[in-house]
Amino acid sequence: MPSTEGPVHVIGGGLAGSEAAWQLGSRGIEVVLHEMRPVRTTPAHETDRLAELVCSNTLGNRLPHTAPGIFKQELQALSSLIVASGHAAYVPAGGALAVDRDQFAAAVSTALEELPTVQIRREEVTELPPGRVIVATGPLTSPALSEAIAGLTGGDDLYFYDAIAPIVNVESVDETVSFWANRYEGDDGDGDYLNLPMNKEEYEAFLDALIAGECTPSKDFEKEIFFGGCQPVEAIAATGRESLRFGPMKPVGLFDPRTRRRPWAVVQLRRETRTGAAMNMVGFQTKLKYGEQTRIFRMIPGLQEAEFLRLGSVHRNTFLNAPAILDRALRVKADPRISFAGQIVGCEGYTESSAMGLWAALNIVAERQSRELAPPPTDTMFGALLDYLATSTAKKFQPMNVNFGLLPPDSMRVKKKQKKERRIERGKACVASFEAWASASGMASEALSVTA
Repeated sequence: MPSTEGPVHVIGGGLAGSEAAWQLGSRGIEVVLHEMRPVRTTPAHETDRLAELVCSNTLGNRLPHTAPGIFKQELQALSSLIVASGHAAYVPAGGALAVDRDQFAAAVSTALEELPTVQIRREEVTELPPGRVIVATGPLTSPALSEAIAGLTGGDDLYFYDAIAPIVNVESVDETVSFWANRYEGDDGDGDYLNLPMNKEEYEAFLDALIAGECTPSKDFEKEIFFGGCQPVEAIAATGRESLRFGPMKPVGLFDPRTRRRPWAVVQLRRETRTGAAMNMVGFQTKLKYGEQTRIFRMIPGLQEAEFLRLGSVHRNTFLNAPAILDRALRVKADPRISFAGQIVGCEGYTESSAMGLWAALNIVAERQSRELAPPPTDTMFGALLDYLATSTAKKFQPMNVNFGLLPPDSMRVKKKQKKERRIERGKACVASFEAWASASGMASEALSVTA
């Protein structure tokens, strides 16, 4: 068990670091919150405020039938500062929890500045300080601290560029078109991959749309460096009309059971979670804009009505191979005095990142009480995301956001028009299960209210 004396050093004043500092400080634990701005600026931030949102004005969906909406309800049971500040700075945006970014950052900053247990130090941290530490520096970790982290983790488990393929809800894949099989195993057994075959005409139409699709431009501070095998699918397609057929869409070793012949091209889906509810589009990391991804990928036979649990991206993102080096409390296995939080642990989304700060902090609270904190059950959004970070296959680990594909499979199958009502029911069950866990663990608290 790590040391239970002295202040906790939280490095990084973003969403995760701010949430961690609040959870610790509001529970009476002394915190030193290190934020390098304005002493050292970043290419993306404009102010020195804590929890400044730099890429968007939304904290994700807030509706009760969506995974992010359910997730926020769970976090409210733990008095999340980020969620409370989001509600305080809310601006109308349909189903999204959009915020006035200035008011949001001001609410978080004020709450922490007025907390007597939290000391805010404006300085760049180049070495990990002694004592208990939470590293929550996000994708814009400074070069000096990145080197220190790489030394701590061995270097091989710290990634600086993120190549993510879309994830599809398996329930939305057309079973009459797809078939299970492993390459070279033909019709024997079910196989591990769900295959979506294409004929020549379908492939050519898809290829034209893919090459013409509009991509997201890189930020000025993002140098496009791709790992081997992580080229965007549209970039591969642009090198030649046969490149995908000899790459991620090669049909060799696969036979369509309907035709008993090898397809012209094949898109393969691989289980992303142990339950198989979420399926990864193998080799389809992409820089296409989100709307373009939905439009173009639904041209693939079997995905005409696909529900995308996560869309693809290729961007700069410092993250750890969490299953390999972190325990369930987000502590470094080789040095448990160090915890990590935020995007760096391998999660996507602002709310998810802040939740990692919350979880790292709650485990330190438990440490100070000389006990271990059991994680939330996997039938909750928070618990399912933490389980993914702990149990995902280390060799194929990629960052993840909350989605229904992380939950255990739904025992009830409903028609498409009934899906919203069914997900509201599942959401209520998630929140009830989470609130029961929070109460039993001693971490439940009254809903937090802050002023923007």
